[in-house]
Amino acid sequence: MANNKEHKINIEVDPEVAEGQYSNLAIINHSVSEFVVDFVNIMPGNPKSRVKSRIILTPQHAKRLAKALAENVRKFEASNGEIKDYDQPPIPLNFGPTGQA
Repeated sequence: MANNKEHKINIEVDPEVAEGQYSNLAIINHSVSEFVVDFVNIMPGNPKSRVKSRIILTPQHAKRLAKALAENVRKFEASNGEIKDYDQPPIPLNFGPTGQA
């Protein structure tokens, strides 16, 4: 007889992590085995910024994240109206290695 019990995951968030990190730039690189997403907070007038958080994902999880994010943007816009995507001058990204891991 198959076990039809639901599996529940208990996820806890440490207070420091729950505060979050503000980011207004995400830099995405990938190799054949992983996606690396660096979250950065660029401040006007400050030519130097640091990566605030780095998330490393498998290609499968990156695709799931992209789908989930697109779905959440769709729901947000359905409730709150279209999110305007303003043109901004390109930010020169001349720090750190890029490309293959």
